[in-house]
Amino acid sequence: MRNPLADKVTVIPPSGIRKFFDIVSEMKDAISLGVGEPDFDTPWHIREEGIYSLEKGRTFYTSNAGLKELKVEICNYLNRKYKITYDADREVMVTVGGSEAIDIALRAMLNPGDEVLIPQPSYVSYVPCTVLADGVPVVIELEEKDQFKLTPEKLLEKITDKTKILIMPFPNNPTGAIMEKSDIEKIAKIVIEKDLFVISDEIYSELTYKDHHATIAAEPGMKERTVLINGFSKSYAMTGWRLGYAAAPREILEQMVKIHQFAIMCAPTTSQYAAVSALRNGDEDVVHMRESYDQRRRYLMHAFKEMGLECFEPHGAFYTFPSIKRFGMTSDEFATRLLQEEKVAVVPGTAFGDCGEGYLRISYAYSLKNLKEALGRIERFIRRLDEKA
Repeated sequence: MRNPLADKVTVIPPSGIRKFFDIVSEMKDAISLGVGEPDFDTPWHIREEGIYSLEKGRTFYTSNAGLKELKVEICNYLNRKYKITYDADREVMVTVGGSEAIDIALRAMLNPGDEVLIPQPSYVSYVPCTVLADGVPVVIELEEKDQFKLTPEKLLEKITDKTKILIMPFPNNPTGAIMEKSDIEKIAKIVIEKDLFVISDEIYSELTYKDHHATIAAEPGMKERTVLINGFSKSYAMTGWRLGYAAAPREILEQMVKIHQFAIMCAPTTSQYAAVSALRNGDEDVVHMRESYDQRRRYLMHAFKEMGLECFEPHGAFYTFPSIKRFGMTSDEFATRLLQEEKVAVVPGTAFGDCGEGYLRISYAYSLKNLKEALGRIERFIRRLDEKA
């Protein structure tokens, strides 16, 4: 029988994030610090709006690009936060999570052989989605000495005549790094000079702990070059509702909607009604969750210092990225032994790119009780390693 599979799919490895959690689910008393999922319930007023929409029988398809009411609220939000004006009818669409928006943006924009610049360590889907869209992923390796920021020098090194898109993954998963306005201004200047486009993944925009989030789409000349992607999963604790959005120039968005139309039809209707309430009435919920995450962030940084674990200070998202280089093990070896010996699951840095070697991703989207127990186990593990050294 002939091979039923597509070569470009079979060569893509599975997500490195999932490996340890299949084991954890079968391990008694294990603690996972690896999943990037808020431990808060979706705020009640958001759930209530979803329930009300079901009670009213709103179980129909929406338009392909999403509920007009929700798209207007997205435009209001982006204007309120960043002073950017979008046309709700032509420049905004609702997607099934931010992940779908990344996928269809790349498919709408790339021709075979076009190069996509992907700063790493970063979210696991950028490289596979580029390959599936027949693009060529070009990795930019970020370094701790630069606070894991994208520098102009690193960007210029990788630009060629085939470069078309730069992905901006900030606030960053897994490092927690952010790009401040002064950093973004320099990157925007290069993007315009080199005639590039940007896909800006801003799913953690509300979870920043140093000033306010800055978007490259707000820089002069950049709105027409940027696909701004965001969603509700992280900010409003709505992961299971599967809802995101994209704001983009109309010529790009039209093609994104076309792909979405044939592959998805529309995002879940109940989730869309709930998201209207999130944007209209959820600011206080976001502040509450952000303050709680910040408390946990500071607690982890203090604990790492106490146990002698070096860690760059993250200012965004809900992850830390401590270095384990001094132990002489690979990230995968360290994470495997930590799970086997102390029943704590973390993610090897290499799940987010080869330059993540020597680091671990540890999420603090968990209760302080679980964090304290897990950190006690990690400290015990490190103490044993130091005694044997």
